Amino acid sequence: MSDWIPDEDTIRLIRKYAMQNALEYDGKGQANSVQGRILGEVAELREHAKHLFSVLGPAIDEANQLWNDEGPKAVKAVLEAEAPDALEKRVKERREGLPELPNADKGKVILRFAPNPNGPLTLGHSRGVIINSHYAEKYDGKMILRYDDTDTKIKRPELKAYDWIREDFTWLAGRKPDIILEASARMSEYLTHAKQFIEEDYMYVCTCTADEFKQLRNDQQECPCRANSTLKNSDLWDQMNDKEGGFNEGDAVVRVRTGMDHTNPALRDWPALRIQRAGHPKVGEKYRVWPLLDFQSAVEDHIQEVTHIIRGKDLMDSTRKQKLLYKMAGWNYPETLYWGRVKVHEFGGFSTSQMKIDIENGNFEGWDDPRLPTLRALRRRGYDAQAIRQFWIDLGLTQKDISVPMSTLNSLNAKAVDVEAPRLSFVRDPRTVILDITEIELTNVTLPVHPEHPAKGVREWPLGDNPLKVKITSEDFSSAEGRRLKDFATISINHQETEQGWKGEIIHIERVDDTPIIHWLPSNMAQPAVLVLEEDGELVSAEGLLEINDYPDGTVVQLERMGFAILEGTEENGARRLVRLHG
Repeated sequence: MSDWIPDEDTIRLIRKYAMQNALEYDGKGQANSVQGRILGEVAELREHAKHLFSVLGPAIDEANQLWNDEGPKAVKAVLEAEAPDALEKRVKERREGLPELPNADKGKVILRFAPNPNGPLTLGHSRGVIINSHYAEKYDGKMILRYDDTDTKIKRPELKAYDWIREDFTWLAGRKPDIILEASARMSEYLTHAKQFIEEDYMYVCTCTADEFKQLRNDQQECPCRANSTLKNSDLWDQMNDKEGGFNEGDAVVRVRTGMDHTNPALRDWPALRIQRAGHPKVGEKYRVWPLLDFQSAVEDHIQEVTHIIRGKDLMDSTRKQKLLYKMAGWNYPETLYWGRVKVHEFGGFSTSQMKIDIENGNFEGWDDPRLPTLRALRRRGYDAQAIRQFWIDLGLTQKDISVPMSTLNSLNAKAVDVEAPRLSFVRDPRTVILDITEIELTNVTLPVHPEHPAKGVREWPLGDNPLKVKITSEDFSSAEGRRLKDFATISINHQETEQGWKGEIIHIERVDDTPIIHWLPSNMAQPAVLVLEEDGELVSAEGLLEINDYPDGTVVQLERMGFAILEGTEENGARRLVRLHG
């Protein structure tokens, strides 16, 4: 509910865990950690997780500020008075990494990641890439990338998606797949197996209408077509495949003879193949009968000798269907592990099919629109593959459904990119301030490339001729208070306008008070730039000035007070373009 307001008990809980977190992390408590502790104690709050996260800030800021101003004893005193149980040592049992695979022999493990290429991979897909490839590497096994592209109607393949998926897989996994397969190129295997299973009476051709079979299934009554002889079924199969035959799409399907008395209706004589008139973008109209996913995947897993299948628990019925088929054929079904649903708050409602519609309708600029959860969008924003890998490995293989904020991934990503990200100044909506520098001895300002890594060197800003023209953001310009130009001088602005800009005055070079620090640029070190970022759900191109640099496109930088961004290219007017990652 968008109008959710925490009650008094929840407010006390927020304060308790904010103080506890600040105490444990030396005044650097984090919202995602506090939220995790709250939801772990009160499961009912999970439905309000998104809104809970948005109200944690003040309590966390208060706790961190108390620790920094008065020290850990002050925070401890609050907890002793309000929540003494929070001072008890927290013992957190946590598995390092993923669990061992059951019945896995080194060098013999074969896993697969099998997306439908109806669009690029999303953050949700990345879980399958990362966990499967992790196990393949751990057990010196093989990793198969298989395009399950035999649905030409509901999830029609997108030709460009084949390359996108292969590129994203390699980026995420850190290596190429051992084997790449396209199901549409292996149709003869599926049709051969289907014909064999019909001849062996494991499957039959059903000509009942969809509504008729649905009623029979609900009533647990056998379909009349079940009584067909294998000879008749073989004849009907040939008719299904005959392009000049009498069957149209929907007139006949091939069903697996599992029984109509299963307690689970989904398992009752489930459909394996059907007629699809829509041509395939790669294969064309060569085939008339196409396998459904459960059949195609079952056959291919057997052919490739897949040893372990790891997938979402929503596919448990697929496992049950396929096991029945394997039992008939005398095959050994792979070990199967499941994970529960993970909902990322910011991307809760996206699906590949819906994104495609929204892009076509102009709601998004393309598959790499920074507002989308595609890996193309995340890569464009500068997300690090290692951070995404750590995100999924930390969540593990639990079947429990969980909901997490994007800040969890952002925190991991910030740690991953911060080590290498050089600092740059970006001034949005700039204003010019004119300063008289005749009385100062400085000729340039020296700033670190990275404040925590001196070995990366420094940036030199020559001050140039007098008067000095500096660029500051309009937000800082509007303040009537003095302000400190970072690493340079404390100034005041009298807001007297001249042809060159607004007059300012240098008060002192040394930092002698707590005047607010602002970022800035000397005019001779500023180049036009555009920062692409999301504001209130809209994609905004913020114009401004960027510190002159020679970093190549693709470099992740940290903009002063703006967070991380990636250098993306150059606009037609020569302005440097950046895309913001996150705060």
